Amino acid sequence: MEIEKTNRMNALFEFYSTLLTEKQMNYMELYYADDFSLGEIAEEYEVSRQAVYDNIKRTSKILENYEKKLHLFSDYVVREQLLTELTHYINEQYPEDQTLQGYIKKIQEIEE
Repeated sequence: MEIEKTNRMNALFEFYSTLLTEKQMNYMELYYADDFSLGEIAEEYEVSRQAVYDNIKRTSKILENYEKKLHLFSDYVVREQLLTELTHYINEQYPEDQTLQGYIKKIQEIEE
């Protein structure tokens, strides 16, 4: 399993997990976050490995589809990048300006 795909699925899961069914959430969390194998999940839920695989594959597509339509994750990444650049700029150009520092801190708190 690719690390990049795992990281992406974990990120998408964080944004869209509440839109999934309980079983979808459980399978995805066990597989991607907890690194369970298909066999371990199948044993836990008393289903076939194929059923687990199909559910995870289908749920991954659902998460990608949500992201394609809603852009929550990609927008978050862009906002984080811009906030980092803005923070660096303010620290370089206006290191003594406490008002700007306060605004940056408030934005960061919102993003968390």
